[in-house]
This record gives sequence, C-alpha cells and structure tokens, in this order.
Amino acid sequence: MAEDHKVINYSNIFLSCIMKKECKCVFDVHEHTLIYVRSGECVVDDRGKKTRITAGECAFIRRNNGVTMDKRCIEDGVPFLSIALSFPRKFLMDTYHGMDKSLLPKNAKRGKPNFIKMPQRPDITSLFESITPFFDTTTEPDRQWIKMKLTEGLYAVLRTDENLYASLFDFTEPWKIDILDYLNENYMYELSMQEIATYTGRSLATFKRDFKKISDVTPQKWIIRRRLERAHELLQTAGASVHDIMVDVGFTNQSYFSRIYKEAYGYPPTK
Repeated sequence: MAEDHKVINYSNIFLSCIMKKECKCVFDVHEHTLIYVRSGECVVDDRGKKTRITAGECAFIRRNNGVTMDKRCIEDGVPFLSIALSFPRKFLMDTYHGMDKSLLPKNAKRGKPNFIKMPQRPDITSLFESITPFFDTTTEPDRQWIKMKLTEGLYAVLRTDENLYASLFDFTEPWKIDILDYLNENYMYELSMQEIATYTGRSLATFKRDFKKISDVTPQKWIIRRRLERAHELLQTAGASVHDIMVDVGFTNQSYFSRIYKEAYGYPPTK
C-alpha cells in the first residue's frame, strides 16, 4: 500500500489516512455504511448530486451503491482522516432478533436516497472520537468492543430517521424483500426454511406459498441448483481447487457434490 494512503480494517471498522493533498476514488458500498470525516473534507458524488462533508460530519450510505469520493487535505501537514462503520447483514439480523418488536416504528418506509448526510450530534461525535485512538496503535480492539461500536453506530443511524429501520432491517416484516434476491445473496449458507422465511419477512407458510409463485422446484432444490451453477462458473475461471470451490458455494460432502455435479453437467468437477 502507498505510504501516503493507509487503511486499517478492524472487522467492519475502517480507519483511513491519506497524506496527499487530494485523492478521488470510487467507493463501492456492499454493506450499509456510516462514514465520518475527522480531518480534511470529502466531496461525495452520488449520481451527479454532490455533498460536502467536513471535519466532524458524517453520512450514511445504503448498501449496494457506488459513490465517488473526492478526499482532500485542508491544512498543510494535516492528513485526511476518516472512519467508516460497515454493518454486515448477519450483524443486522442478530441485532433485529434481540430487539423489542413492540418498539419498532409501524409506518417506516424505505426511502429513495442512497446517501444521507447525518446531523451533527453528541452521540455521533463521541462514538467516532472513541475509535480514533486506534489510528496510532498496533493494538487491535477485541471483538466485543467492535460489536459495541457497531451497535452504537447503528442506533445513531436509526435515531436520525425512523424510515431507516425499513432500509437496515429490510429482511423483516413489514418490509418484505424479494425472495430470489435474498437467496441469490445467501444460497451458500446453511439456513433452514424457517430462517429464510423470517429473514425475508414472512411466516413459513407465506414463504412456501410465495416461493411456489416464482419457481417450479422446492426452495431446497433451487438452492442446490444455484450452488451447482456457481460452482460450474468458478471451476471454469477461478483456478481454485475443487474442494475450495465446493466449500465456497455451500457444499460440505465432496462425494455428494461430485455425484450431483456429474448428473447436472455430464462430467465430474475434477475434469
């Protein structure tokens, strides 16, 4: 990594330091992210709409979006410093399951903006200031501390606009998500039908009924077929071992994988 650009990743907490005067980059956001500027400034271009974030300000970016960030040093000798908290899907699911459902807003709706500048508030400032000491140490924070900071960041976002509940917890009622979108993102995990139903915002009975409308096979057979398709793609291009690819797509038994792969494609995966 270049000497003038350093990024530290502590399990979904990213500390970024840039020494050069200006750095423009495309930021592909695969998970919901909260980003805070500690020094310098950042101009974010979200599909032609530009927003300036100065020191002490932060913004929320929805997952599966790409924005261009123009990061700038303002004072000579003072680097651009930023902190980003990324909220992975499993963390959001676990947090949701621990919530008192009676306290969830009833009328929350997913909004259209992909980029939201957050208000300046003491809870946001104190959260990020408690993280900054890790810029200057080789000591990594423990997992419990990281989870606590992600939780603080999540609730800071939720306090900003109750409609963000519908964006962050889009796998739950009343915010149903598309079944195939969810399965295409999670087919490699060992999930029960009840878990998939819950994570897509449905009862098990409703999930089974809805799935019949979009597929002529059972959910279990759809998942196996999708795993085989992905394994077939990777075997043509990835250069990884058969065992590693098998595990990556969600299979655990190599003899079973080899047998159904041959049934599907006419030759064993080793060929």
